[in-house]
Amino acid sequence: MESNLSLKRRCELLKVNRSNVYYEAIQRVDDTFLCNRIHEIYTEFPYYGYRKITVVLRDEDGTVINHKRVQRLMQLMGLKAIYPGPKTSLQGWGGSVYPYLLKGLDIVYPNQVWSVDITYIRLPIGMVYLFALIDWYSRFIVGWTLATTMTSEHGIEALNKALLLGTPDICNADQGSQFTGYDWIAALTANNIKISHDSVGRFVDNIRIERFWRTLKYEDLYLKHYSSIKELRMGIEVFIQHYNYKRPHQALMYAKPADLFYLKDNEKVFKYSLHSRLPPRGEPFPCIPIPPINYQAHTNIIHFPNNPIYPFY
Repeated sequence: MESNLSLKRRCELLKVNRSNVYYEAIQRVDDTFLCNRIHEIYTEFPYYGYRKITVVLRDEDGTVINHKRVQRLMQLMGLKAIYPGPKTSLQGWGGSVYPYLLKGLDIVYPNQVWSVDITYIRLPIGMVYLFALIDWYSRFIVGWTLATTMTSEHGIEALNKALLLGTPDICNADQGSQFTGYDWIAALTANNIKISHDSVGRFVDNIRIERFWRTLKYEDLYLKHYSSIKELRMGIEVFIQHYNYKRPHQALMYAKPADLFYLKDNEKVFKYSLHSRLPPRGEPFPCIPIPPINYQAHTNIIHFPNNPIYPFY
């Protein structure tokens, strides 16, 4: 039976606040989805803070979200916009920082320089961390491990796996406590590996592994949305196998990382030139040997002798 009483009067009689009656619940976006989207925006625009990321989420995605929630999630993931400030990189207590050895160095063969780094991956059950080592010359992932903590023992575990494939002359890392602490330094020293550390705030000093993180996230993690550590570990293993042995790399003139990593002395690998014109049907492609790579430190280009300059981003 419909009442003639106004809504105001009915609320007064029932002693109910009218705001509860007028309120319409807004569907809340899952934190895991938001974290992945925030990290995607941050990867593309690392100079965006939580305010600008909030605007992007509202304008481009149509997400109804408060800037305080974005700030909380960014703090939880350890994301912070790049901007000048004091003490932007702090080392762990008792850490040893070594000079950066790659400036002006010609990297011309596999196992000459390896690079190591950590990235975090958000799962519904919490944050996990991926340690990986990459060979600079070939971009081959020589070792990796997935862990729930960022302690140095996991980096050493990845290093021990990588040492089964070879021993580098130099291993480069950032100045995080995992790579300046006694355990990591001792592990490299025991294998006669020279130690190199990035300059503070110079992500390009470790650009090879940083570029791999971007490839992994955009070509696998953001597409799969893994829900457990076991599922994530299996997915990363499949992707790294594909990356090492099957994925053509534009900066390597479409060779696979394994093609260059397993080069024998004086062996030549032939691949198609990026600027070769397609031959008539049935005729072979024109081929050129892949020359040694000369890495120019603090830049984001690779110089091929007697060839145009190819960016590797």
